[in-house]
Amino acid sequence: MRIIPAIDIIDGKCVRLTKGDYATQKIYNENPLEVAKEFEANGIQYLHLVDLDGAKSKHIVNYKVLENINQNTSLKIDFGGGIKSDTDVKIAFENGASQITGGSISVQNPNIFLEWIEKYGSKKIILGADANNRKIATQGWLESSEKDVVDFIAEYEQKGISYVVCTDIAKDGMLQGTSNELYQEILQKTNVKLIASGGVSSLDDLIKLKEIGCEGAIVGKSIYEGKITLKELRKLC
Repeated sequence: MRIIPAIDIIDGKCVRLTKGDYATQKIYNENPLEVAKEFEANGIQYLHLVDLDGAKSKHIVNYKVLENINQNTSLKIDFGGGIKSDTDVKIAFENGASQITGGSISVQNPNIFLEWIEKYGSKKIILGADANNRKIATQGWLESSEKDVVDFIAEYEQKGISYVVCTDIAKDGMLQGTSNELYQEILQKTNVKLIASGGVSSLDDLIKLKEIGCEGAIVGKSIYEGKITLKELRKLC
């Protein structure tokens, strides 16, 4: 299972939110590149980079942060937040993204999202399935839909998606464990490469996600709050 630390960006700074609420913003580092380099120095190979300004603005904002990390580390970066147009996708890939994650666009304009899968391939495009009480949420989690998350993922698997990041918003930033039952259901009903996100609080959580069969796990606040050390992650990697 891949371990994928997260860096969330607001105003060019490394922050974390709780349950996606922008009012809970906490700045952990003024320089995201420093954080990325520290991950790399501890054997991490992957990075989940989220442009929270972009998610709110409905277009990419912090692409320079992506470019800076790409040029100064060897991390494989999946980038999300505000990717709504062909131009946004082009900007992300030109500035160093290995993969891009489409969340709101996959709900609100599925035809465009499907075009991206066809153009770039299923290895480059990740489906962002963010759910609150099993219902897909959009616009940086500011809006919700009536789509069931498992059905949503299954439908996109039929249309060619391979990689899925699934975040249970109720768990995000809470450090209270992961949504293992939901992930098990997704893996039982589909064959996607599932990347779990939200709620990781300990190494035990990561071990359980691996046992369930997740392809990857995104780790955020538990690193920044010292619940999991980079040395521990290095051993796990």
